[in-house]
Amino acid sequence: FKTLKKVSNTSVTIMISGESGTGKELIAQAIHHNSPRKNNPFVVLHTSAISQSLMESELFGHAKGSFTGALCDRKGKFEYADTGTLFLDELGDMRLSTQAKLLRAVENRQVTRIGSNNLIDVDVRIISATHQNIEEMVKKGLFREDLYYRLNVVSINLPPLRTRKEDLPVLIDTFIAEFSRTHNREINDISPDARKIFYKYDWPGNVR
Repeated sequence: FKTLKKVSNTSVTIMISGESGTGKELIAQAIHHNSPRKNNPFVVLHTSAISQSLMESELFGHAKGSFTGALCDRKGKFEYADTGTLFLDELGDMRLSTQAKLLRAVENRQVTRIGSNNLIDVDVRIISATHQNIEEMVKKGLFREDLYYRLNVVSINLPPLRTRKEDLPVLIDTFIAEFSRTHNREINDISPDARKIFYKYDWPGNVR
């Protein structure tokens, strides 16, 4: 959180690492909402949920007629995030050819829609997240080293819940309040036995 306070007021690129369920997107939102860009778009691209053949169109957009089914011009996530923040979730799933184009967009602050020759200026802060070891992927040639250093200006690692069980009381209280509202029940606490079980558990799904 000390790191978040330092970087939120800047525009540096940030890479958030951590296991699935540790709250990487929530951290990205917190950075955005405490930054000078807070009144501008926060745009999310879950790279693992999109086929790699469509990834470039999602990032950069496309021009009408550029491929079968491209019936009109379409903005990409970079254009939608202009003056705001683009959050790239599960960055390690992006193929190398797309990484090269992403690098150019980050360096030049410009994008070109698929099927177009027009350069479009964009002012976007990029926050990326991954549960993979990107440094190992760089060594194996699976991730571009130059892109890694561009996106990893500031690194934030979210530890798994099993190593920070001091957070459990706050999480327990938060979820009791949330589920009480959701299910219209008046629940104030859980039993001491339940708390003991929670502290012994390894939480493979983390906060999620």
